[in-house]
Amino acid sequence: MSETLHLQHTALSLAASGVPVLPLRRGKVPFGNCTTCADNACGGRPNMKVPGPCRCPAPCHGWAAATTDPAVIVSPAWAAAWRQAVCVAYHPGGAGLTVVDLDDADAIAWARTALPATRTVPTTRGEHWIYRGTMTSRNAVRPGVDIKSAMAYARWLGPGTGALAALPDAVRALAVKKPSPAPRAPQTLPRPLRGGQGECPHRTPVFLERGVAMAEQRITEVSSGVHATVYRTFLAVLSRHGRCGCLTDTHVARLFTAAQAKGETLRHCTDAWTNARTTLGL
Repeated sequence: MSETLHLQHTALSLAASGVPVLPLRRGKVPFGNCTTCADNACGGRPNMKVPGPCRCPAPCHGWAAATTDPAVIVSPAWAAAWRQAVCVAYHPGGAGLTVVDLDDADAIAWARTALPATRTVPTTRGEHWIYRGTMTSRNAVRPGVDIKSAMAYARWLGPGTGALAALPDAVRALAVKKPSPAPRAPQTLPRPLRGGQGECPHRTPVFLERGVAMAEQRITEVSSGVHATVYRTFLAVLSRHGRCGCLTDTHVARLFTAAQAKGETLRHCTDAWTNARTTLGL
């Protein structure tokens, strides 16, 4: 059996058991939106939060493309994606499940003392602990731990071992966001920027909004080399707007959200942002 047929067969088996599936391409990320759906022109909601009214036959909108319909899985539009796919993913929330993604040995050791035993699936570097029940997804809830449930996808790595346990309050509590810290005071320039008569032109709302929007679009439309594109985009934004204090937490959150929609973890985003600041001496 060819790899393409193997992936399709796995997807069909999962779909038959009520698990919504989708193909992942190189980098283990969803396929980018087709030209019709680019920038959510089809009516899909921004940042792939929900599929919206789109009825695109291609596997568009990330996790929202996940389906249990066998006719869709073997359709010509999906067949083209399966030929380029590297693995099968599924939407845990759509299957009534929550995946606690433990990324390393330290995270696994923590889970064994803090969480009830449940079905366990080995991953490349750690384990997926799967619980019955759904919740809000959130990355980096603690070092090496992500939660994947509603509006998220997880790789299918096999059925695992052990009985499914009910989603415990200990896992739900991990996704409760802590209050945001008080905003930092704006950074100041050591000298006025040229051309602004002593005023920073970056603080012009339209100028800054256009720059952030273009950065979001650059990340959203990338089809390969996501890690490198995210870093270069962060570097470009900081080099243009990072020295005058005009960037707010809201702007940074928009960039992080665009990157995470392409499969980047919060930890990867934070590292890329820190590295870009360090490169620029900020």
